[in-house]
Parts: sequence; C-alpha cells; structure tokens
Amino acid sequence: MEFIYMLKLIPRLHNEENWTPEDEGIVQRHFNRLKEWTDSGVVILAGRTLNEEKNAFGIVVFEADGEDQARSFMEDDPVVKEGIMMAELFPYRVALLRVSQ
Repeated sequence: MEFIYMLKLIPRLHNEENWTPEDEGIVQRHFNRLKEWTDSGVVILAGRTLNEEKNAFGIVVFEADGEDQARSFMEDDPVVKEGIMMAELFPYRVALLRVSQ
C-alpha cells in the first residue's frame, strides 16, 4: 500500500533567524533517514515546496503494509518526533511515475 504524509513547519520556524543548530541537526537526520529509506525502496519520493516558509510544505510518498505501519513510519521521522514539523497522513495511490532515463 502507498501513503503520503505532508509536513509543515511549526510557526516558530517560519522566520529563518529563529532556526537553531539543534533544529538544523534534526532536519539533517530527517533527510538522512529519508535517503536511507529511498535507497532501500520504501520511499518513492520526498521533497518540499520552495515558496515562503509559512505556506511551504513537504511531502513523503512511501510504501507500508497498512495504516498502522504507515503512521509509525511518519511518527518516527525526526522532524515529527522532535516537534519541529506537523505531519498529516493520507492513503495514496501513485497513478503515473516517470521512469528515470
């Protein structure tokens, strides 16, 4: 089964000057985790919008055996676990996927 979760920064982090080295480290762990899961075939894609921070969001599209496993995967994301991003989970189905050339 496929799922998607959407990530949004907490309001404190909408201004770049509010970011701490700890926040940056959490985001780095988030990226490294997603890279590992992408390399292992669980994550289909992950990315973020490039608009202003208060309207920006990220998405992670991934495979899981069911909603409980998907929710655990989302909640184990360092940015969610450490509380610097809010996340919302949805069942999802990839309809079209470009094949890399």
